[in-house]
Amino acid sequence: MNSTVAQSAQGPKNEYHHILAAINAVVLVSGTVSLSLMMHILKSSSTSITSIAVLNLIFTHFIFLITVPFRIYYYATSTWDLGVGWCRMISSMIHVHMYMSFLFYVIILITRLRAFYRKAEQLASFRSIHALLVSAAVWLVLLIVVPLTICLTYGQNVNVATNVTTNVMTDVTTNVTECFNFGKHIHNKAGVREINYIVSMLIIVVAAVLTALQANILRVLYGKHRRRCTSQQDFGAQLKSLCFALIMVVCFIPYHMFRLYYLEHIGWQNVNEVFLSLTTFNCLDMLTFLGKRPCYRCAS
Repeated sequence: MNSTVAQSAQGPKNEYHHILAAINAVVLVSGTVSLSLMMHILKSSSTSITSIAVLNLIFTHFIFLITVPFRIYYYATSTWDLGVGWCRMISSMIHVHMYMSFLFYVIILITRLRAFYRKAEQLASFRSIHALLVSAAVWLVLLIVVPLTICLTYGQNVNVATNVTTNVMTDVTTNVTECFNFGKHIHNKAGVREINYIVSMLIIVVAAVLTALQANILRVLYGKHRRRCTSQQDFGAQLKSLCFALIMVVCFIPYHMFRLYYLEHIGWQNVNEVFLSLTTFNCLDMLTFLGKRPCYRCAS
């Protein structure tokens, strides 16, 4: 029964392509609208630590959205003829987008938490200029690490050694007409599966803990102000932070929970691709700022 299900999940290469094409099309259109609206709002916002983190988040979404048309093209045609190197680059960007988004969500939430717990003296020592320098350093490291990782390890063709009993050489190579099909390399690279386990569990725990802490802050503020809480600037800022936390929970935790199972069942690669594509709906996070101009100054 289980083997039948796994084979069904493997299926033909275009089994989920229509679903993936639709998901990516929705993300591209709605994400572009979301970023355009947010850029208009940020024109007159203050330069604080939180606003700098939001700008980095916007740039992360923008870089990813540039690659989405290539994904739609592949899922619509079920054929990749743009080269293996470009395939690896486009494939890696969805992971870069997810992890960079998670990093900036964590920065935003921790900044809000510190502001709430009156750590003004600590925040004063970390000013906007420091946030800008840290942002520049993060992107500089990213521009160095990602290309090197893609060139040296990610999606590289792997030849499995000859089986000494059957004397059969198993060739695990990437078909140049296919793309985003690198799941088998998790088992072929030493330590990669273990790293994936650690990263997935870390993201699940951090997202859950930060969401619980943010929800507790709103509970405290509601208990303090009751019906007047909606008119409090701090309550509004913390409410938006809770939205970011819930986006992490909704977009990232399901994928990483499934990934813990997928790492032992690589035959489910097509299903994993669907879960991975659902993480990109976090591009809509900027819509949380619509309706009322966000105030970043209280978290600076």
